[in-house]
Amino acid sequence: MTRENSSDLPSSTVERLQECPGPADYRRVHPQPNRTVLLVEDEAPVREFVRRTLELAGYTVIEAQHPNEALKTLELLAGRVALMAVPAEEYVELEGRVALRTAGKLEFLGGKAELTKLGIFDDVDMAMMVHTTSVPEDGLLSVGGTGNGMVAKFVRYVGHASHAGGAPHRGVNALYAAQIALAGINALRETFRDEDHVRVHPIMTKGGDIVNAIPADVRLELFCRAATIEAIAATHEKVDRALKAGALALGAEVEITTLAGYLPLGHDPNLVALFRSNAEAIVGKDRVTTRGHGGGSTDMGDLSHFMPSVHPYTGGATGTGHGADYRIADYAQAVVNPAKALAFTAIDLLAGGAREANRVKAEFAPKMTRDEYLAYVRRYSTVARFRAADV
Repeated sequence: MTRENSSDLPSSTVERLQECPGPADYRRVHPQPNRTVLLVEDEAPVREFVRRTLELAGYTVIEAQHPNEALKTLELLAGRVALMAVPAEEYVELEGRVALRTAGKLEFLGGKAELTKLGIFDDVDMAMMVHTTSVPEDGLLSVGGTGNGMVAKFVRYVGHASHAGGAPHRGVNALYAAQIALAGINALRETFRDEDHVRVHPIMTKGGDIVNAIPADVRLELFCRAATIEAIAATHEKVDRALKAGALALGAEVEITTLAGYLPLGHDPNLVALFRSNAEAIVGKDRVTTRGHGGGSTDMGDLSHFMPSVHPYTGGATGTGHGADYRIADYAQAVVNPAKALAFTAIDLLAGGAREANRVKAEFAPKMTRDEYLAYVRRYSTVARFRAADV
């Protein structure tokens, strides 16, 4: 604090500040993780008082008098921050999205896979995003943990229609073929190892055309999720056997479109540590939790295989995840607090010549290159047809 500005503050406050130890002395007694704050305040006495307080707490402070100056100050950070908004990228309603793929409008159904193919991430070194959660046990902000990957399947059974009352014996019931396949999938569940966190969950999107005709066109969509690439491969092969068994039992045909979904999620430990420190500063240490393994899947898992990534969760939502009752109940917690944590983490990464960002990059060990990743997801994109009559 300069003596010119100190006169604008109460004398008692000035005396207390002058008696405080310097930042270096404070850090020796109270070591803090490297954190940088951009302080924007037009009143010089207030700005210097806040700066001094933050420095006593171990922060590096970047000052700006007004927003335009703050923007210029951000330009001094050694790097760039790219904001990406990717709405409606959920891997659902597969039949409609497969039609887009067939029409050549996209190659991958996952948003980040498509962006990777398009080269959007070619000049990106690391990625951060936050997802809302309605689970109270997650606290206000939750970091770390792992998540399942998955492959998706769009399945069509083709039978032969006939009058369900007058001549059912002349038909080939595609609905029953699908039911046998689903029973086979359920019978497989005892073969899934607990540590692989396998989840197979189908829905039937079409069960026939009219009630008085034997169903000849029945469609399913399903996910095969697991914690590792190897477990995903083993699971989807088992599921394919069950799907073919349904067709074989009824003498039907089945077309199985398999789509590379998302890779298992992992977090870069250095990014987790930086984000956690900022999250704790915003909402309090006791309100930041550490996630375990999640059974859900996200295409952030794809990025985490070839670049440092962090995918925390924030409270502020109510209802069932992906359900019709899911709502944002606390906008500040769902949007503002995680935005602050992301911004503070970005400043930590890019300040000081991008010291922290360079450390994160140097210590990251990718599981595959971007080209290897694209080859992997393309290898899983297949269409298999099975006819009982051919056996």
